[in-house]
Amino acid sequence: MSRVGRMPIEILPDVKVTVNHDSVSIEGPKGRLVQTIHPSVAVKKEGGALLVQRSSESKLHKSLHGLTRTLLFNMVEGVTKGHQKNLQIKGVGYRADLQGKALVLQLGFSHPIIFRAPEEIQFTLDKKGVSISVSGIDKQLVGQVAAKIRSFRPPEPYKGKGIRYEGELVRRKAGKTGA
Repeated sequence: MSRVGRMPIEILPDVKVTVNHDSVSIEGPKGRLVQTIHPSVAVKKEGGALLVQRSSESKLHKSLHGLTRTLLFNMVEGVTKGHQKNLQIKGVGYRADLQGKALVLQLGFSHPIIFRAPEEIQFTLDKKGVSISVSGIDKQLVGQVAAKIRSFRPPEPYKGKGIRYEGELVRRKAGKTGA
């Protein structure tokens, strides 16, 4: 058995779970998420927990077992607490600003970058505009939006300028040496 896949997922009292033969719907205080389930994996609701079971011991079914359990756990966590990714902006003149729901980034280009997030995503900024917090209930979408923002100006290795995840270490290179 998969160590991850066999662990039960606790369902809090304020979370409503609906299990169909091909999908699972989880609704909580922050919103509602739906995930389709592979036919070789069975999800059962027993008491106050969700259990994931696989149909055979093949390598594919073993990997789907752990994956399905992790996806469902992230959904339960998302509708109760939410998910968040933090980004840091480093560089002289680099900053971010909010205009409605759109994020406006000044990253050293000749023009500002205007990024409109999906409806489920919220941005928060610090007062200086150098720290961006991306939050939402869908962990995959939060990570994807954070990665897209980082891709506008990834950190460069010589001065470390750019957008990085909070706590990310950027390997620095030595510059040219003068003779």
